[in-house]
Amino acid sequence: MRKGKLEKAFTYLESGAVLLVTTHDGKKDNVMTISWQMVLDFTPRLAICTGSWNESFEAILRTKQCTLCVPAVDMIGKVVGIGTVHASECDKFKHFRLKKQKPAQVKAPLIADCLAAVECKMVDYVKSHGILVLDGVQLWENPLKKERRVIHANGDGTFFADGKFYNFREEMRERLPEGVERL
Repeated sequence: MRKGKLEKAFTYLESGAVLLVTTHDGKKDNVMTISWQMVLDFTPRLAICTGSWNESFEAILRTKQCTLCVPAVDMIGKVVGIGTVHASECDKFKHFRLKKQKPAQVKAPLIADCLAAVECKMVDYVKSHGILVLDGVQLWENPLKKERRVIHANGDGTFFADGKFYNFREEMRERLPEGVERL
């Protein structure tokens, strides 16, 4: 090992799934790309980290809801594009040809082309760190989606996709909640 620049430390840890976060502010739908997210509990309790630089941030604070959509690597061009354009510049759903699907428990739409989506309600806001704590209220899965690899950000403008999966379900069975197996 050798000493490195501390400013790069997050690039080794950030690699959770890149998400498309949808919102509805009462008038219009919006979508943003985010890679700062974490699972807090099996329930599921989730957290995302964002702030006022994202136009969806105020909508989430005001409505206390959003949908976390999990794109596959075949959507990477759209995912990066969505993350580099503001809603004030265009209707991102139209511009990036995203297919909306009606949610069941929140007003923020699902993105039908994604692998999965979790409708969420905000339960807490840690203002000092820009952390929105969310409870998932409805999971949607897309069994027809052929591309299953999830996108991960390195935080430096590079990305990677899931590779080979290793199955240790039997060895971990007693530690996992019943029925958590992914498609």
